[in-house]
Amino acid sequence: MLIARERRAGETRVAATPETVKRLIGLGCGVVVEQGAGLAAGYPEAAYSDAGAELFDGGAPEAADRWAAADVLLAVQAPQVAPGSAAGLAQLRPGALVMGLLDPFANRDLVATLLERQLSAIALELLPRISRAQAMDALSSQANIAGYKAALQAAAALDRFFPMLMTAAGTVQPAKVVVLGAGVAGLQAVATARRLGALVKVSDVRPAAREQVESLGARFIEPPVMEQSPGESGGYAKEAGVVFLEAQRQLLAPHLAEADVVITTALVPGRPAPLLITRDMLGLLRPGAVVMDLAVGQGGNCAASQPDRETIVDGVRVIGAGNLPASVPFHASSLYSRNLMALLEYVIKQGGPAELDPADPLIDPCLITHQGQCRRADLSPVAQEVAA
Repeated sequence: MLIARERRAGETRVAATPETVKRLIGLGCGVVVEQGAGLAAGYPEAAYSDAGAELFDGGAPEAADRWAAADVLLAVQAPQVAPGSAAGLAQLRPGALVMGLLDPFANRDLVATLLERQLSAIALELLPRISRAQAMDALSSQANIAGYKAALQAAAALDRFFPMLMTAAGTVQPAKVVVLGAGVAGLQAVATARRLGALVKVSDVRPAAREQVESLGARFIEPPVMEQSPGESGGYAKEAGVVFLEAQRQLLAPHLAEADVVITTALVPGRPAPLLITRDMLGLLRPGAVVMDLAVGQGGNCAASQPDRETIVDGVRVIGAGNLPASVPFHASSLYSRNLMALLEYVIKQGGPAELDPADPLIDPCLITHQGQCRRADLSPVAQEVAA
């Protein structure tokens, strides 16, 4: 079992903590950890050593031997290694397993490399949302953190208070927040904004989300009533049609005109994020308002958002929040590593190799490559390019 240092810019999380290293060793696994892998998340190297892991220098020539000996590579994001490095997917032996938030639809080069090297890969964001996979649901654990931090960062960026304040100089009215998307991130953003004292409205394409929204003390914005409204599949939202999106934007317009903060969280796995706030709609917001776009990594729900950047459009602050869980690396890593551990306990028998059953309804959707084959039709163009 190999835990490497994350190399993507801004990524501070780690795929295993000393706690889960102990549990892995208890399963009979040998664990090697690259030096510095957990430092940015607040986990010192001594803690890994004390837990029973073996540390190695990722920059040394012998690091390639560590990679070549690994049966399983645990990662947060898709492995990205600088050219000429002694470590990377090219050093993994055929048949090894890669597990992480691999973002396969946006990472064609990774999928091609997995196929060329005949590596098995589990993309955690594609796990089905079924009851027995709840403890493995890394997408939800990280989305919870993203929603929490989105509300906090919006409050810090806003030009006014979130809560109502009654002072000797007069009463300050509470901020008005609109949250687009009532998934895990959206609901946590609602809960956090409410705890900070804001008035919150929520828009979602699913009428069934009303109950959850109102249970948190927010108001629900009814979606357009149409014959073919988007629902969900496997616990994830389905893509909305053009006509439905336009109707939804028209319904949102008056609510945006009253908003101080808009937090957007609408995502569809493997598809571009739906455009909910056009450039013209930004003009409805008052100068000084804040838009936090959590969907910016898939194109964004707001036309003006850019990944990991803040832009000012007609006085409105548009923040592309690309990787908010990395801003809370200690707890994000703790939760993520427990998600990984739950899945590993499911596929690893005591002291033995990982057993992947492609027919298992839990494994099937997230096992993107196995035995040199691409297993998802929506990634088949990559497989065809590799074969050619």
